[in-house]
Amino acid sequence: MNIIVIMIAIAVAFLIQMGLGFLQIQHFSKAYAEMRRIGKVAIGKKPGKIRSGTIVLFAVSNSGKILKAKKMQGVTVLAAVKDLPGFEDKNIRTLKEEDMVHCNTLLRSAILDAVHNYKTIMSGGVIPEKNSLFKNMMLKAERAVTIKK
Repeated sequence: MNIIVIMIAIAVAFLIQMGLGFLQIQHFSKAYAEMRRIGKVAIGKKPGKIRSGTIVLFAVSNSGKILKAKKMQGVTVLAAVKDLPGFEDKNIRTLKEEDMVHCNTLLRSAILDAVHNYKTIMSGGVIPEKNSLFKNMMLKAERAVTIKK
């Protein structure tokens, strides 16, 4: 009897998390669409495994001038997209550490990732896709099997 109650509670928690995750993605998509109407969008991220994850969006003009900046930072699916003041009218190609003094370490990393991504794309490069946790586990297992042979 107790195991059924525990399983139902886990299922309900999972469904609630799925619903909140869906709402968070919808909120992010809406913010991205708003930024996209303004100009090109440079996105930087610093995923958090235990600490808070951070995503930065910069609406950028053709000359590289930052028109609008937003961030999403938090540990849970309740993190929301918020304005990121202090970057408007700066050029994304020339952002410096002193431009980020009001930002925490995770936010700085995400901003630097956005700058790197912007420079890579604008120079005709491609941003390599990072492996998921599952893919990394599969690659490790594959290497372990090939080493034993």
